[in-house]
This record gives sequence, structure tokens and C-alpha cells, in this order.
Amino acid sequence: MAEAANPSRPQRVLLGVTGGVAAYKCAELTRLLVKNGYDVQVVMTEAATRFVAPATFQALSGRPVFTDLWDSRVDNHMAHIDLGRGADLILVAPASADFLFKLAHGAADDLLSTLCTARDCPLLVAPAMNRQMWDNPPNQRNVNLLRQDGIAILGPDAGEQACGETGFGRMLEPEVLFELIEATFQPKVLRGVRVLVTAGPTFERIDAVRGITNPSSGKMGYALAKAAMEAGASVTLVSGPTALAAPFGVKRIDVEGARQMLAAVTSEVSKTDVFISVAAVADYHPVSPSEQKLKKTGSNLVLEFAQNPDILATVAGLAEPPFCVGFAAESENLLEYAEQKRRRKKLPLLVANQVQDAIGADDNEVHLLDDHGQHLLPRAPKQAIARAIISHTAKLYREYHKP
Repeated sequence: MAEAANPSRPQRVLLGVTGGVAAYKCAELTRLLVKNGYDVQVVMTEAATRFVAPATFQALSGRPVFTDLWDSRVDNHMAHIDLGRGADLILVAPASADFLFKLAHGAADDLLSTLCTARDCPLLVAPAMNRQMWDNPPNQRNVNLLRQDGIAILGPDAGEQACGETGFGRMLEPEVLFELIEATFQPKVLRGVRVLVTAGPTFERIDAVRGITNPSSGKMGYALAKAAMEAGASVTLVSGPTALAAPFGVKRIDVEGARQMLAAVTSEVSKTDVFISVAAVADYHPVSPSEQKLKKTGSNLVLEFAQNPDILATVAGLAEPPFCVGFAAESENLLEYAEQKRRRKKLPLLVANQVQDAIGADDNEVHLLDDHGQHLLPRAPKQAIARAIISHTAKLYREYHKP
């Protein structure tokens, strides 16, 4: 339903806040949503107002906060209809055990529960409670009922809780919830497709403390993994050494060198429909890395290098390869060299960019090369570029897999 929202106006998110210590985190979530152009309407339960004052959410959202089913500010006294009618998505965060029970059994005894019952848009809930409450069998039965009804359960996470205990029950952090809201609004062009992405640099060891690597940040690969997840794919990310956190919901496999990366890709490729090779893989590795730190000797150090395997060529050369997307970063003759690489490796799609524009930057300009020709994606933030690449990939993937 979210995919059909009118793109000419801001997406409207109704944020329902129930009683729980984690309610304070929703102030930051509201700020993130508004900062990124969402129209946010906050509805609170009476219990939620015991933790955070409505004035806080009103200041952050720029809209009056509603708490009462009979609010006189709504002329027809139908706040549960009027507020819900304009929403593209409803998120209840934190969702208490009591509120999950209400949703699971169709109870509608306050404004927020009635809104959720009368909705015509996706409903997401982010549980937050003590670990025993989360594990309580009746609560788990309610959660399973909600899943069966198509309500998305976001979390909970594991960690320290306000009660001093540790375990599952923590509400997901605001940044994660924001990412999942964004994902909900993206077209599900890869629903049910299994995607494997490589990202980041590789590190080829010389000795116990030194190695050869490159300045790749991994940002593009991680952005593509996130975009594929947003598009409905099941995503595995094979990552070289980076400081980035894997997008929520993406399976991450950490590797170091090119040969490790190939081994990880090989173990996953039979379960893959689309392979996106973004990692900046070293072409060579030292033949005899030292187990110990090499000491200075006063003379020059001579290293012998052997060629690393070509991961993309290996996957594309399989008897039954997945749909392969390659990347080419060139310092000159970009389109000529990129097209030569695409044809040599027999790739249905190759993404090309200038080396000086890509490494470490937060934005990029790329060219998409396929059998239909060349397509420019003008400079934009890497996440926007990643979504455009995934959209193009999905279109070509469907063409290649027509019945």
C-alpha cells in the first residue's frame, strides 16, 4: 500500500507512542523524520504522557499531538478516522506488551488503538519491554498473531534494559527505525530475490602488522546492500575491512584478503540470484607473508607478489551464473575501458565511475552500461545512486528471467 503513496507530497507518518521508558527515543526519531522531509503526526496514549510530555513531540513535529479519542479539536469528533485517513504509514514505538495485546485481539478502547483498527495503510510496531515480558508465552502468541495479520514487527533488540537486566526487549534505536521506515516506502522491485554484494577494500598481509590495501570506504557497496534490502531482497554482504555498520536486516560476512572474499562468495553463490561485485579487490598478494613482524635491516625490502583470483570473472564464468553486476573505476577513458571490461567478462550490467570521484566520497556520478547502451546517473548522494542502480538491475533481471 505504501508504494502507491502520492509522490508529489511528503510521505505522512503517524507515530504512535505508548507507555514505556523508550518513549524518549521517539523524540529523536521524530526529529530524523522531519529533517528528512516526512510529515509526522504524533498520537500518544495516556500512559505515554507519563514518560514524555506531548509538548516535546509538538515542538519537534510542528503539529499538535493527539491523545484523546474525543478530542474537541476535531470538528466531527472522529479523530480516529481523520488522523488515520491521511497517513501513508503508522509506526507504534515503543509498542508495549499491553498495546500488542490490543492489536492482536482487535481491541479499540483509546485513540491510538482505534486508529490502528481503522487504518488503510501499513502498520509497523517496535516492541519495547522487559525481557521476561517479551518472552512471556501470551505475549509471544500475540506477536505471532500480529505477524499473521501482516503487521511488521521491528525488533526488539538485545542489550541492557532500564530495569538493569540484559536480554531481548530493547526498542530498536531511532536511526534503525528511520531506516526501516524509509525501506517501507521503497518499491519492492526485488521481492523474493536473493542478492549477494561484495564491498570495501581487501587487505593483503605482508607480516603480522603490515599489509597492502586501498582507500575504498565501502560506502557504495553498503548503500547497494541497503537499497537491495529496501527493494525486498534477501541480502548477504561480504565485506572487506571497513568502519561501516551493516544495514539492518542484511547478513554480513567479514573477510580480509581477496582469497578469503572469493571463498565467502563461493560458499554463498549457489543461493544467489543477483551478484553485485562492488568491492575494490587487490589484484595481487604477497607470496610469502611473514608470521612475525619484519624488522628493519638497513637494506631495501624485496617482496614477491602473485596474482589474486578475479572474483567477478569466476562467478560470471560459472555454468549457471547468477545475474552479475560489475563495477569499474577508471582514471581515464572511462566508458571505453568499462565497456571492454563488461564484454570481456560477459556481464549484463556494469557500473562505471571515475576513480577520483568515487573513493571515500558521499556522492557519486556513474554510468550504467548494458546491452541497451549507456545510461548516466547524474551526481547524487550514494544512497540515491544505489537505489537507482537497484531499480535498473531489477528491470534487467526481469528481462533476463522472462518465462
